[in-house]
Order: sequence, then structure tokens, then C-alpha cells
Amino acid sequence: MNANPIELPDVVNRYLEAHHVRDTPTALSTFHGSATVTDEGVTHTGTAAIGTWLGTAASEFTFTTERLGAERLDDTHWVVTNRLEGDFPGGRVDLRYRFTLRSGLIGDLTIAP
Repeated sequence: MNANPIELPDVVNRYLEAHHVRDTPTALSTFHGSATVTDEGVTHTGTAAIGTWLGTAASEFTFTTERLGAERLDDTHWVVTNRLEGDFPGGRVDLRYRFTLRSGLIGDLTIAP
């Protein structure tokens, strides 16, 4: 089942919007205290580690993001696909942001092609 951005859970939309504009405090507020984020094969556990990741993720490159789609797997699992284009190696990649929600917040996020 595809979902347009309005149908995504509020916490997912808030994270995506905050991360896009690099608003680290707002993005961090969307995570459960024991959340994990896995990006580029590295897992960051807990809000301190996720805050560090948010502050440095993709900061060395300039890129644009286009949302290609979203999918609801069930009440707690959502996948958002974004296309990034910029000055990073390869210049273009489609990434899947796999969200697991816990207690109304993001419990786990995995970002991978």
C-alpha cells in the first residue's frame, strides 16, 4: 500500500522535514530514548549517538532530496524512498528509510539502498 506524505505518521514527517533542513534538535526529538539508526552499515544506539550522527550525516556533501514514495507495511513499519543527487561519489542514489515506530516515536531507522 503506497502512502503519500500526508498519510505518513506525524513523527516520520517531522523527522524527514527536520533532517532535510538539518534541524538536529527537532529531528532528535522524534527518536525513542533507546532507538537505533543504521546508516552506511554503522549502527548508532541511543539519543546521544544518534544526535552525533544527525550532526554529521552527509555534512561533507551538497545534495538535493526528492521523495519517490512511501509504503506502510503495518502499524509500526514504514518505508520512505528518497532520491539523493549531489556531489557525493556516484552523484545519485535511491535510499530506503525503514522506520520502526515504538511508543509514538521512531524506535529504529535503517537507511540503505
